[in-house]
This record gives sequence, C-alpha cells and structure tokens, in this order.
Amino acid sequence: MDRVIIFDTTLRDGEQSPGFSMNTMEKLEMARQLARLNVDVIEAGFPISSEEDFEATREVARQVGTLEGAPAICGLSRVGLGDIDRCWEAVKYARRPRIHTFVATSDIHLKYKLRKSRAEVLKAAVEAVRHARGYCEDVEFSPEDASRTDFDYMCDVLSAVIDAGARTINIPDTVGYAIPREWGERIARIRDTVRGVEGVVLSVHCHNDLGQAVANSLTAVMSGARQIECTVNGIGERAGNASLEEIVMALHTRRDFFGADTRVRTEEIFKSSRLLSHITGIHVQPNKAVVGENAFAHEAGIHQDGVLKEKLTYEIMRPEDIGRPSNKLVLGKHSGRHALAARLHDLGFDLAGGDLDRAFRTFKDLADRKKEVFDEDLISIVTDEATQGQETYTLEYLHCISGTGVVPSATVKLRRDDQIFQDSGVGDGPVDAVLAAIEAITGMKGRLLDYALRSATSGKDAIGEVSMKIDFDGTVVSGRGSSTDVIEASARAYLSALNRAVQQSAPRMKEVGP
Repeated sequence: MDRVIIFDTTLRDGEQSPGFSMNTMEKLEMARQLARLNVDVIEAGFPISSEEDFEATREVARQVGTLEGAPAICGLSRVGLGDIDRCWEAVKYARRPRIHTFVATSDIHLKYKLRKSRAEVLKAAVEAVRHARGYCEDVEFSPEDASRTDFDYMCDVLSAVIDAGARTINIPDTVGYAIPREWGERIARIRDTVRGVEGVVLSVHCHNDLGQAVANSLTAVMSGARQIECTVNGIGERAGNASLEEIVMALHTRRDFFGADTRVRTEEIFKSSRLLSHITGIHVQPNKAVVGENAFAHEAGIHQDGVLKEKLTYEIMRPEDIGRPSNKLVLGKHSGRHALAARLHDLGFDLAGGDLDRAFRTFKDLADRKKEVFDEDLISIVTDEATQGQETYTLEYLHCISGTGVVPSATVKLRRDDQIFQDSGVGDGPVDAVLAAIEAITGMKGRLLDYALRSATSGKDAIGEVSMKIDFDGTVVSGRGSSTDVIEASARAYLSALNRAVQQSAPRMKEVGP
C-alpha cells in the first residue's frame, strides 16, 4: 500500500490566520503533540518574517527535531538568498532539516505583486534551490498560485528546479480556486509532463476558499501526489487549509478505495485538535467532521435505534480511532494521584513529578467543587497547565459583588514573586469589574477585543473555558483560563494574556506563503 506523507503546516500557514498566532512556548507544545501524532514533516515557521518566528522555528528544531524518530523540521523561505540563509540558521539543528522555498508563478502575481518577468522568476527559483541544496539535501519548492499559473510555464519552472536539486515539488492552490476534477487533471498532467518528476515527491497544498481543500487534496492523491500539506482543524489563511484530521481519516477509513494510507497515529487526532483549540482559544464548530462535538452524536430516533443495535449502522469510525474519550465519568474527590495518573495516561498524557503534582492539585480543587469529573475536565486541566507561559502575576484571591440594581465591584489579590498586591474595581458587570481591579494593580490597561466562553462538559457545574484577545497598547495577545466559576475563569484568562504581554517581544511581520 502506498504511503502518503503528511506535511503539517499548522505552526506556519495555520498561525498566519487572524487570531491563531502562537508564541514560542505554544509552538513548542503543539510541535511536541504533532510529533506524538507522528506527522512526517512539521513546517515550524517562516524564520525571516520576525525574530520571534526565527526563535520559535529554531527551538522546535532543537527540542523536537532532535528526538529519536522525530519528524523532519521545515522552515519556509522566499527565493531570496538571505531568506534561505536565515531559514537554514533556524532548522539546521534538527536531525532532518528541510528548506521550503517558494515564489509566485501566476501572471497575476508576476504583474501586480512581484513586478518581474517569467524569465526573472524562473532564474530566481533555480538559484534559490541551488543555494538551499548547499545547506541540506531535503529541499522543497512551491510555485505559488499554481492553480492560476500558465501550465507550460509552470512545468518549465518545475523541471528547472528539479534539475537544480529540489527533492519535493509542491503544487499550491494558494487561493482555493481549483475544483476537484480540474485539480486532479492538472496533477496528472504534471506527472506526465515535467522532466524528472518521477524522481521527486509530488505534493499539494490546498486552501479552502471554495470549500474544496480536502476534496482537492484527496483527488490529487488519486492522481499521483504522495505528500499533502495540511493543518490541524483546517486552520489557515482566509477560509483555512485542508484539514489534517479529515484527510488522514478519509485515507484510513477508505483504504479500500485509495490504496494509500499515512503513518499518522490516529488515536492522537482528538488530543491534537483539542490542544490547538486551547492554545488559540478558537474552537471547532460542532458539526466539524471527525473532531466536532457532534461528529459521533446521534439524535434522530432511527439513528439511535440503529446505533444501539449495532454501531456500524451509522458510524463509519469509532471514537476510539481518533482518541476521543468514550468513558465520560472517570474520577471524584476521593481519587488519588495514582488513579489520576492512570486515567491521564489513558487519555494520552504521561505526567510525572512537578507536572503531575500541579495537575493533581488542580484536580482535587475541581473535585471539591464538582460532583462528577469528566474526561473533558481532565483534558482541560492538563492543556490549561501546559499552555500557560511564564507567570509574572498569579491570582491569589477574588471577590465580586453584582446583581440587579447594584454597581458591580470586585476585589482582587495578585502575587508577583513574593509580594501580594490588592486593589478593587468597578465596572458594567462582574467581569469588567475584575479586569478593572487587575488593571489597578498592574498598571497595564488592556482593551478587550474578543471574549469567548464555552463549557468543557455538560451540567450546571461544568468547567467554563474563557478565551480572550486583549490589546495592550498596540500589543495584541490572547489568554485562556478555566474554572467552574466563569468570573474566576475570566480573571485567569485576562492574567494569562497580561503575562504574555509582559513577556512579548517586538511585533511580528507576517507574510503569506504558498
């Protein structure tokens, strides 16, 4: 059976989408999970775009790319030689470094963006690939906006960069313009036309502007592509990228049809999706294929009757196939560390030492508040702990007064190092009052750009997960917090964002890639 290479660009193209930016610590946490997911390639960033992106890509290469059996660690680069130099400086620490260089080839981009001739772009592409091959053997090339590029010219460029040493040729549908049959025919024609293509990996990178990204990617596999570039939860520029979980499970579930599969550990899919949602604060819609809340839910009576008799009647995948918890109730307030560690292990989290101690303290605190602790609660506890950055301020105490006809007020105590600070605030509501009190203590005034609240589980005592986006004097950061008390969760989310703002480096420059 043929193997399809999964090239994950969650940390590069995915985070370019508004609201999905990740700092170095968050990229590292997600990269570790992608390694557990067993993707083949992690595109960790665009090193030339900013100092922070360079640092994040370098740390992923150092800390994840050096592990035994680690994925290849890739950096994106334009065809400028300085871009390629910077990319190599970031990825060179990995066991398997890859340089991915690209240039636009459509006449639209050449005329309006690059303002260069076809000959100039072809020459730059060849020079870039040759320069990159001076650093490493694993070089990938993409003709940006390939779906709108003149076919004969694109084939000339591809043949030339293959001669120059490119090992992977990636065909991007950069603006999501392609339709499956048309896209499949283009990939097949490339295989038949491009000189030397039989000696390289043919790849596709599909965007979802017309909702065809997954369909186009799978059609490309049927036409001979053997690498798919995709992201967890389908995040990415504009309407997003091809969704990793949908591609992997389609190939896995329909191996009989495609005759191909991946190396991905499918039981890590749900955990990867949930971790990304927690890091970014943006959750997938309930009806999202594979990982949505309703993906394995049945409400219609006929469906329920069929599933109760035999799950195969209406389920083509099992929740366990993607690592989704099927046993909801797991632990209570009388449970010990060993029981917690065992259940976390079942959920894919191997904690020990200080990490387990912190999770256990949070779990016991939660168990004292709730009658039932669910798997989703435990996942929320662990991912919340894992994605918190360096804490300049921590919440020690919170008291709110609010109600009809009452001016909402709050008193907050924060710890910074060994000092305790206390102040009060008033606002339009209890959350506003809490944020005012925190601002009074820290002297940092933030403007709330976005606020989202969701429950991790059902029930009136469910954990509330709050996500915020805050503008601190031009520095926009996100924060997350969870608690059975939504006011406390809001305070923790705001502090999470504030602590990030304290540590934040200079604003990043972002540039669109393939």
